[in-house]
Formats: sequence, structure tokens, C-alpha cells
Amino acid sequence: MPKNFVAELRWRGMLHDIMPDTETYLEQNATTGYIGFDPTADSLHIGSLVQIMILMHFQRAGHRPIALVGGATGMIGDPSGKSDERNLLDAITLEKNIQGIKSQLGRFLDFDTKDDHAALLVNNYDWMKSYTLIDFSRDIGKHLTVNYMMSKDSVKKRLGSDAKVGMSFTEFTYQLLQGYDFLYLYENMDCKVQMGGSDQWGNITTGTELIRRKVSGKAFAITCPLITKADGTKFGKTEGGNVWLDKDRTSPYKFYQYWLNTSDEDAINYIKIFTFLDRPVIEQLIEEHLAAPHQRILQKKLAEEVTLLVHGEEEYQKAIQASQILFGKSTADGLKALDGKTFLEVFEGVPQAQINAEAFAKGMDMIAALAGETQFLNSNGEARRALKEQSISVNKQKVDENYILSKEDLIGGQYILLQRGKKNYFILQIVS
Repeated sequence: MPKNFVAELRWRGMLHDIMPDTETYLEQNATTGYIGFDPTADSLHIGSLVQIMILMHFQRAGHRPIALVGGATGMIGDPSGKSDERNLLDAITLEKNIQGIKSQLGRFLDFDTKDDHAALLVNNYDWMKSYTLIDFSRDIGKHLTVNYMMSKDSVKKRLGSDAKVGMSFTEFTYQLLQGYDFLYLYENMDCKVQMGGSDQWGNITTGTELIRRKVSGKAFAITCPLITKADGTKFGKTEGGNVWLDKDRTSPYKFYQYWLNTSDEDAINYIKIFTFLDRPVIEQLIEEHLAAPHQRILQKKLAEEVTLLVHGEEEYQKAIQASQILFGKSTADGLKALDGKTFLEVFEGVPQAQINAEAFAKGMDMIAALAGETQFLNSNGEARRALKEQSISVNKQKVDENYILSKEDLIGGQYILLQRGKKNYFILQIVS
């Protein structure tokens, strides 16, 4: 018998709407369910991580998850939760995005297990590309009335808004296309459940209604709450934009820092949603956190678990190393282990000077590094005094005026960190 998937979502705060009989059906049947992912970029962001976690829970409960990448529907754009129509993507961009998302999903779901619950990855373009408008109108369109489609919140909000553009026919038909996806998977892959965010309830129930009317079938729907932050700012956003799952878009260091900086209130919710820690462990962590919130026990565990899940052990350790630098706990070796991008992120905003690589290749004395060519310090005399006072460090190691900078000091092959005292930093960048 499958584990109680719905009960797992419920205690974790991941259940919003559920169709009648869904929980009973899932308790009694190992089944197939799917979630759609919109290919608006070549990487998913942490908002999509909620849906990924749901599919992972679904598979762990003994069911078969399907991740659907919307190659067809991505050409149109889902109006749910939107006030304006989205720009349409060209075929080349769309294909690039689809391939990027496919590679990411493969890190989270087990596609290779020999059991019946091996995950599947599908693209709705495969069954929509040869479907003509006439066939679609005749076979699908006739089963749902305009009145039914107009009753959906995603439609009513757009038509009732102040947006001058209103709602195009293209967007209006989106719920029919998503409904057809569910029907196709129901008929061809025995898929009985569709899941998604709470803003997808209208689209999902269009699918269950289409299955009922066209093939007299019974399908089920589950949605999870849209993730929010206690302070009212948008989840998954920073001043620099989205927090992505792709480490080339958001480095593991910044990814780790995002979770580490979570508020106390949010951390209590997120530790349930974004980790697979079981209930007793989470309740113990929350209890310890409430007793000593200044120790940020929850935030540290949350950041650890999510970074390990998304980026793995090696990148997590690098993120830890980078974080320790800010608190003065890093060694010179730890600093040199950073790549150039992460190094600059750790020391964002620190003043820099560029040094010609050809001149640097001959070696650079400390006076020149501190004053002559960089103006980190105001004069050669000030540089000499600072060096004699043992207040100057190169890459976290104290040096004197006899020290010569060389390629052995380079971080990420390009940078050197100078420091006076505890908090006064300066970066040398070696450029060709």
C-alpha cells in the first residue's frame, strides 16, 4: 500500500486545495500524477522547488511522478496570476529552456528505478505539434462551454482588471490546452492526478472536468499554497533578481546565503517545505531554535539541507568556506579554494584596482601593492608603517615589507585580497 502522501503534505503546510476523494484514492492505489513546468527560462528557480519537492514526496510515497515540460503551452503563456500578457518565446529559445529544465529535473527525480514508480519526463509539444485547430475545436472545444471557462478566477481577474490589453484569445484558450494535457496523460499514461500551485486550481479542474465529460473518467486535483515571506516581500527574489537552481545563474554561495538569511518565522515554515527531515527531527529543531533564536539553528539546518539537495556535498562545502570568510574563520588555503565568481560575491562592494599581468609576472612588492599603484593606502610612508605594525594581510596571512606578491597568491587565477586590520579590505585584479 502507498504511504499517505496527502497527510505528508498536510503536516508540512504544503496542501491548499484538494478534490473530494483524492486522499482516499491515493491511500488505496499506487497511481501516476503530474506537475507542469513552464519553460520561461533555461533554469528553474526556487519557486519551482516547491513543485519539485511535491513530485519527490509523491515518488517516495510509492506513486509514479510525471514532470511535464510545456513546450507547447510555453509558446502561449499561462495567464494565471498575471496582469499582463507575456511575451511569446521563439522556437530556439524555447528549446534551449526545455533542455535546461530537463537536465535539472533529472537531479531530483529517480527516472532509472526498475519499480513501477520510475519518474517520467514528457513534453506536451510531442502530442500538440500535429494537432490541427479544427481537430482540437471539434474533439476538445465542444466539451467545455465558454460560460465554464469564463468562471475561472484567472479569466475573471484579467477581464475585471484595469489592464488596457484585456485578455487575448490565445491566453483564454490556455486552460483548454492544459486540460487536454491532463486528458492525454490520463488516456495514454494512466495519469489520474494533477498537482500544482494554488493559482493553477482553475486550469487543473478544467482538466478533471474535460476527462469527466469526454471519456466519463474520474481524475483528481491537488494544489499547494503559493510560498510567501512574513515581511511581505516576494519569496525567491533578492535585489539581484531570482534565486535560480542553476549554479551559473545563482552561485551555491549566494544560494546558501539566501536560506541562511531567512527570518525566524519563515524558517519554521520552510524547514517543513524544503527539506525531507521527518516530523520529530523538525519539531526538535524548532524547539531548540525557539529556546535560543540568536544561534539561528533552523536557518543553518535549512541552508544546509536545501544546498545539499540542489547542489550536492562539494558545492555545499565551498559555500560554507565562503561564508566563514565573512566571519574571519577562513584560512588562506580556504580563501584560495574559491573560484573567482564566488570570491567577488563574498567581497561584493570592496574597492578594487587593476594590475597589468605582464608587470605583475615579475613580482610586486608590498609598498607598490598598498600605495604606489593601488592607492589602498594614502602614501608609501603609511604603507611602511602599517607593514611594520603587522596590520597588513595578504589573503588572510600577515606579511611584512619584504613580501613579494606572485602568481602563487592568486585567487581564482586573477585576484588578491589585501587587508588592513580586521575589516578594511582591498582587491587587486590582475588583467591582461
